[in-house]
Amino acid sequence: MLSIIEQIKQGKLWDFHGGIHPAENKALSSKQAIKAAGIPQELILPLKQHIGSRGDIIVNIGDYVLKGQPLTQGDIAMCVPIHAPSSGTITAIEQRTTAHPSGLTDLCIVIATDNQDTWCHATQYPDYQDRDPAELIEAIRLAGIAGLGGAGFPTARKLQGGLGNVDILIINAAECEPYITADDRLMQDYADEVIEGIRILRHIISPKLTLIGIEDNKPDAIKALEACVNEDDNIIIRVIPTKYPSGSSKQLVKLLTGREVPSQARSTSIGVIMQNVGTAFAIKRAIVNGEPLIERVVTLTGEAFKQRGNVFALLGTPIAYLLEKFDYKADKKYPRVIIGGSLMGFTLPHANVPITKITNCILTPKRKELPLHTYEMACIRCSACADACPASLLPQQLQWYAKDKNYDKCEEYNLSDCIECGACAYVCPSEIPLVQYYRQAKAEIWERKQDEMSAERARQRFEAKQQRMDRDKAERENRFAKAATDRRQHMATAGGDDAVAAAIARVKAKQAAATNTATPTIKPAVAAAIAKAKAKQAASVSEEAIPDNSEMAALRKQRKLQAREQKAAKHAELMQQQTVTEQPPEQASDKKDAVAAAVARAKARKAAQQAQSSTETQPTVDAEPTTEVNTDVSVDPKKAAVAAAIARAKARKAAQQQQPTAATEPTAEVNSDVANDPKKSAVAAAVARAKARKAAQQAQSTTETQPAVDAKPATELDTDVSVDPKKAAVAAAVARAKARKAAQQAQSTTETQPAVDAEPTTEVDTNVAVDPKKAAVAAAVARAKARKAAQQAQSTTETQPAVDAEPTTEVDTNVSVDPKKAAVAAAVARAKARKAAQQAQSTTETQPAVDAEPTTEVNTNVAVDPKKAAVAAAVARAKARKAAQQAQSSTETQPAVDAKPTTEVDTDVAVDPKKAAVAAAVARAKARKAAQQANKVQPNIEEE
Repeated sequence: MLSIIEQIKQGKLWDFHGGIHPAENKALSSKQAIKAAGIPQELILPLKQHIGSRGDIIVNIGDYVLKGQPLTQGDIAMCVPIHAPSSGTITAIEQRTTAHPSGLTDLCIVIATDNQDTWCHATQYPDYQDRDPAELIEAIRLAGIAGLGGAGFPTARKLQGGLGNVDILIINAAECEPYITADDRLMQDYADEVIEGIRILRHIISPKLTLIGIEDNKPDAIKALEACVNEDDNIIIRVIPTKYPSGSSKQLVKLLTGREVPSQARSTSIGVIMQNVGTAFAIKRAIVNGEPLIERVVTLTGEAFKQRGNVFALLGTPIAYLLEKFDYKADKKYPRVIIGGSLMGFTLPHANVPITKITNCILTPKRKELPLHTYEMACIRCSACADACPASLLPQQLQWYAKDKNYDKCEEYNLSDCIECGACAYVCPSEIPLVQYYRQAKAEIWERKQDEMSAERARQRFEAKQQRMDRDKAERENRFAKAATDRRQHMATAGGDDAVAAAIARVKAKQAAATNTATPTIKPAVAAAIAKAKAKQAASVSEEAIPDNSEMAALRKQRKLQAREQKAAKHAELMQQQTVTEQPPEQASDKKDAVAAAVARAKARKAAQQAQSSTETQPTVDAEPTTEVNTDVSVDPKKAAVAAAIARAKARKAAQQQQPTAATEPTAEVNSDVANDPKKSAVAAAVARAKARKAAQQAQSTTETQPAVDAKPATELDTDVSVDPKKAAVAAAVARAKARKAAQQAQSTTETQPAVDAEPTTEVDTNVAVDPKKAAVAAAVARAKARKAAQQAQSTTETQPAVDAEPTTEVDTNVSVDPKKAAVAAAVARAKARKAAQQAQSTTETQPAVDAEPTTEVNTNVAVDPKKAAVAAAVARAKARKAAQQAQSSTETQPAVDAKPTTEVDTDVAVDPKKAAVAAAVARAKARKAAQQANKVQPNIEEE
């Protein structure tokens, strides 16, 4: 079986699928030789005129450059530099529109030419046959040569890939697209240079066979080539039938060799390398003449051109310059300028677009010459596009997927194998611009792949960084571990211990020493208590007596009392909160009740003082110690302190009122610090009682006659007093205050008064009221009646001087919770009591003695039982009525005395049963005082 090379030598040709035979229209430009286009005033050079990356700019604005001077540089094979096509000055490096179907801009170098066309130094290789292929490939790269057939693939990169891998070199001279005759005229006019360039390529690649594929519609070019080829060149000129697109790389390989290039692969993969005729010519100029790629042959064709033909145009020449120079007459209705042929070309957005390395034709057709696509119609599934496709694709499927932007399907249907020849669009009866859809889809797919590649590179860099960091960390840990091991081994060898362990041991030793030497700090109070305990213990041991634990017991008892007081205070506060929440809108608050009671008491005392100041002679009152009244209504030590302070103030007031002269012995104040100690509270109460008795005895010794009054003792109520010492102290203070009040009221009576036997009060059933509100009402009524009885007693005086005694303000013991405020209130009360006593002393001359029988104890420990409170209120009301009747019967003539009206107290205020009980006890005490005042008017008073 003959090999491929033998078959080719025998003249065998193959065929490819599809293809069309459009009108060639080559005669318009192929009749005239190639001319020079000239030097324009401005050259626009895009940095990227090939497939691959652009080079780095090595010039600046304002630089003067020479013809052939490189403007960019690059070190990779896919980067080819660009050169100055002519001498001149760089005026700008900016974005300009380039020759691309998208019509987008790209970075360009703008040169203002000087028309001198001065060359720079050139490197020539006339003896290329003696040069190494790699050196020649590098010279081709530095010359900026890329594929001039239209793809723009860097020639040096293609040659590198074919070294040692190819056995067939194909020179593409088919030039199959209509209107284009650049290669045809180049072969006709410069055939020798084309053949010389082919020889250079053969020297570099060393193929077994070299073929020149040329269509049979170029007879002049065929003759020119055959005239220049020698037998030693081993170059075969193969004429192929005219068929579009036989000039495509893959299709020409199939025609000449019968081999088919795989999908998404190059021809070098099957041992074939292909170069264009224009590329061979550029290689010859670069190697032999030392000229970089700065110009190329461009076909100017179309009926709009008056001068049609092929020209050598400098790269960067504006198309507008060529149109103007070669008499372009635009179509009046549809002016068009197309770069490329009628099938693969694209229309320019404007004429200020430069010539690039891949620009081979400028077509300016008229409307009748090349009809416009009117409008796109729906696909009729005629399959004409599939029949004409030279790549054996399915154009209608690709168009649907491209239009739907389903790029995955486009890749699945091998869109990348499309050569964009336009054969499908040419045969489409629906005039669908299929190639435009394919180009747009390819651009989108390429951009997406670039993004994926960028992401992949970023991922690889990140993973490499992580691996490097992990590796550095592991090395660092190993280094530290090795250093620690070496240090321990060195210390063990040297006979020492580890430095860290030694430091830890030293710290522990210091801590242990500090713990052993440090002495525990003892508080001074604790130390003093311990010393006293030890002293007492030693004394008891020496006396062989039982140890005295009284102080410890007292402290323990005090702590227990404080705990109970705190618990009771919390309970009282909780009860008060509940009372406030349950109180109806018409009732007043507890504070208002306390204030009203205090105002009533102050007015009663004021009335008694006014009555006392009007008498001339008053018998001395021998006040026996009164029985204590238990006022166990509060367990708050602060309230107990306030009550004790009030008792002391009233005791001093009574003593001052009973003194006959200013030289009487002043009463000593009792220490008010009884808030927290029950023992101190009891002592203060005893002292107050003793001073009250002494004052009464002094007043009694000055009297001459003492009328006797047999006063029957009032009926005793329950005397079950509390065992709590604090409660006893409060009760004693209240009793002392009431006894002093009774003595003051007795002094205010006249010299002689008939005896009145006070009958005992009637007992009231104790099981009467169960409503605490009613008990509060009864207590308020009793207070009002007591004030009325005091006013009646005051009206018995004959002459009554006006004494404006300032009323003292009572301190409510159930209100204050602040010991500082209680102390202030007690001080105010003491000051006002002293003032009232001084006023009373200035008016008295003689005081008869009145022996008042001791009053019976009144137990006010009824705080928690509303029934007992109601009973007490009823008894108080009965006694008040009786006292009023006795006062009325003892008077014959009574001058009208305008008593100051007492302040009305709202009776519907009490909700707390404890406060109601206190109010009731106070009312009962006042009722008894009023009865005693009525009894004191009798002429004879006997001491029982």
